[in-house]
Formats: sequence, structure tokens, C-alpha cells
Amino acid sequence: MTLATGPQDGAPTPGASAAAPHPARAALRDPVPPVVPAPAPPAVDHPTHPPAPPASRRPGGPWAAWSPCTPQECCPPRATTGGLRLARRTASLLAVLALAAAVVPVAALLGRRVLDPVLRGLHRAVLRAAGVRLVVRGGPLAPGDGRGALVVADHTSWIDIPALGAIGPVTMLAKREVRDWPLIGTLAARTGTLFVHREGLSRLPGTVATCADALRAGTLVGVFPEATTWCGAVSGPYRRAPFQAAIDAGAPVRPVTVSITTPDGRPTTAASFVGEQTLGDTVGRVLRLPGLVCEVTVGGLVEPGPGTDRRALAERARDRVRRPRPVPPGTAG
Repeated sequence: MTLATGPQDGAPTPGASAAAPHPARAALRDPVPPVVPAPAPPAVDHPTHPPAPPASRRPGGPWAAWSPCTPQECCPPRATTGGLRLARRTASLLAVLALAAAVVPVAALLGRRVLDPVLRGLHRAVLRAAGVRLVVRGGPLAPGDGRGALVVADHTSWIDIPALGAIGPVTMLAKREVRDWPLIGTLAARTGTLFVHREGLSRLPGTVATCADALRAGTLVGVFPEATTWCGAVSGPYRRAPFQAAIDAGAPVRPVTVSITTPDGRPTTAASFVGEQTLGDTVGRVLRLPGLVCEVTVGGLVEPGPGTDRRALAERARDRVRRPRPVPPGTAG
């Protein structure tokens, strides 16, 4: 048998500890290099939201009213409880609509001075019946000098319309299909709603002219420039045609931000009216919930100004809607 005369592999040699300190001791003695954090990923408005393709690839082409939002992707699961609450609120809501069907035609015959407060009261009653608490910040909607104004907001839910109607006499610009809805279409027509063909480009000049005439007459014309509903976790681009009406009439734009939250203040898409949902489905979702809060923030007027084009005016209004700065109550701006 042959014996090794030198140190075996892995065996320490005399004096080696002085020449090569233990790695753990070296780590304690030497300064630790600073840890550089990895760059944060870009902010995502809604991690599960379906992507929006370029306008040229959207169904129906770039001019069609379109949204990527669907109830499957964007809404929380439908509540499975609250059946008694649903029945109670449905009865209350139907009672308000029946009252409106009886009162609105008579009020319309008596003129705007009577009709406007009646409509505000009915819109507030609709929200209460649905279990929605209205909170208004800023205001009023109308300019202090009596001019008309284009009232613009993002569109996420059916709640948006009674919320706007509850704080001012707003004449809404609505898609033509609303005119055919049972009872609601009739009431909308009675209250002066301006019905438009969203897909008919040939009718666009006439729609702009009608809207401009209403603004010149001192009307508050309400419009959702996205042209359809988005879930609120993300928002759509603004169509520019309504802003051309404001420029033609020399009327200001009133930006309004409508936010829907749970009673404890958490944003929610539970009231969103998106995709293939029917009006009955989205209303039923809301009626089952314990409650919602609809906060309306009235922003300062955006004046067209000399030389302003509709693209620039639409961008300014969109920024004010999505970065709200409320006007103190009682001020004209």
C-alpha cells in the first residue's frame, strides 16, 4: 500500500487559515455592495383587461363605436345573495318609472321651469330606489352667465345618466336605439333627448348642427364622447364631433367625473354596462348589491377660445374628466 506524502485534497495546510480567511469571516469584514432594485414594471390599469387593437383593426372599422370590455373580463361575479333585496328594489324602481310616466308628460306641457325640477327629483328617486347614494362635489353644471354648455363625462354604467340628471337639467345625446326601449325610450323623447345615428357618417354634420343649435339656445347638452361604455378600469378615446358643436356655438365644455364605489370607498366595476349585457342584466346586478356610492365631480369650464380646433378641445376636456378638479359650489366657473 502506498501512503500519500502530501496533504489530501480538501485537507487544510498549516498556515492556510492566515493566508485564506474563511469566506464567512471575509463577508463580515468586507463592505457589502449596495443592492440595486430592479426597475418597476410599467403600471397596468387592469391586469386582466383585454387589449385594445389599433383603430384600423377594430370590428366595424375605426369609426364604429367599440369597446374591448366584456362582463366576463371586467365585471366581478354576479352576486348569488340578495334575492329579497332585488325584489324590494325592483318594486321601488318600477314605482318610480310608473310615476315618471304619469308626471313627465304633464310637466313637459307646463314648460322647462316645471319640467326641470321634476326631472331632477325623478332621477334622484331612481338612484335611491336602486340603492345608489349620490355624492356631488362642486357645481353647478350651468355656467353662471346663462350660456349653454357641453357636459361631457366618461361612460361606464346606466347610473351615469340619472346621476347627471339629478344635478342639472341635462339634455342627453343618445344613440337612436334608446328611442325603441320600452317606457325609457318614450320618457327620453318626452324630455328632449337628442337621438343620433352613431354609425352613420353621412348624418354627422346634421347631428353637429342640431347639437350646436341647442347649445346656442342655452341648453346643457350631455354627451359621452367615448360613444359607448367602457368598464372604468380603462377608458376609451374621445370622439371629436360633439366638440365641433361647442366650437360652432361658442359654448364652453363642462367636464364631469362620475365615480362608482362600494359603500366603504373601494372602486368597483360591478355596475358596468358592457359587452353583450342587456339593460335588465346590468340593472339586476346593481339591485342585488348591498349598496353603491356614485360620486359626481363637477369640473371647471373649458372654453374653446379663438383658433381652438376640436381635437385640442377634446383632449383638454378628456384630461379634466380623468384628472378632476372640482369647482366650489356657487361659483360660475
